Amino acid sequence: MDDNKRTKSFEELCSVIETLRSPEGCPWDRKQTAESLSGDIIEEVYEAVDAIRENDDRHLMEELGDVYLLVTMISYIKEQDGQFTISDVLDGISEKLIRRHPHVFSDAVADNPEEVKKQWEEIKVNVEGRKPKKSIMDKVSKGLPPLERAYKIQKKAAKAGFDWPDISGVWDKVHEEIEEVRGVDEGNREYLMEEIGDLLFSVVNIARYMDIDPAEAMHRCNQKFIKRFSYVEENMQEKQLEMNFDNFEIMDQLWDESKLK
Repeated sequence: MDDNKRTKSFEELCSVIETLRSPEGCPWDRKQTAESLSGDIIEEVYEAVDAIRENDDRHLMEELGDVYLLVTMISYIKEQDGQFTISDVLDGISEKLIRRHPHVFSDAVADNPEEVKKQWEEIKVNVEGRKPKKSIMDKVSKGLPPLERAYKIQKKAAKAGFDWPDISGVWDKVHEEIEEVRGVDEGNREYLMEEIGDLLFSVVNIARYMDIDPAEAMHRCNQKFIKRFSYVEENMQEKQLEMNFDNFEIMDQLWDESKLK
């Protein structure tokens, strides 16, 4: 890779963002804050993940560009606020990578991934002065989406021996939680939310017990639903029928047809 071209490309991105945020730039971009863009960066990362899963490099290149845009935009917003600069962000991650890889950049030895991970954790505590984790649950990032976080929490608990002896207990728990949800007065929103959370958590546990990533399972389910729903939409348009409750039976028949496609 031509270092000059790489540097020029990143400088061009920074220049574009500076222009967009300038008084002569875009009103929408000037209005943005780190907080207003926080949801966008999550969405763009997921779109990049979708492109990876689909093995679509052209789409991936575009989505990674969107991620770069948001990371750089948020960094520049903080630079404008006087909190830190884009250079601080880049220098910080480079220094951290060098510091946490002494087996590459110094004379430490780590011959396998497990040793690297152990060394990484020791450096965070002994070199960087971070507090050691009091609970194994402290190692589960609070920034993960709820579905993925539930899965990680359950894996940590199981690794510590806090697990059902066999899957029958997990299934019993799912059925128990279903009945508890059905028994809640719908007007009691707080209790209903708690019980639905318990039900979802127990379903994630089924996936974990079967060694299925629930996020991947949910992703496939979403794609399947969209495909079938699109079939219903297209055929309702061909029949010149509106999609509403009055035509539910027709839509339900089309849904069944879509399963055979």
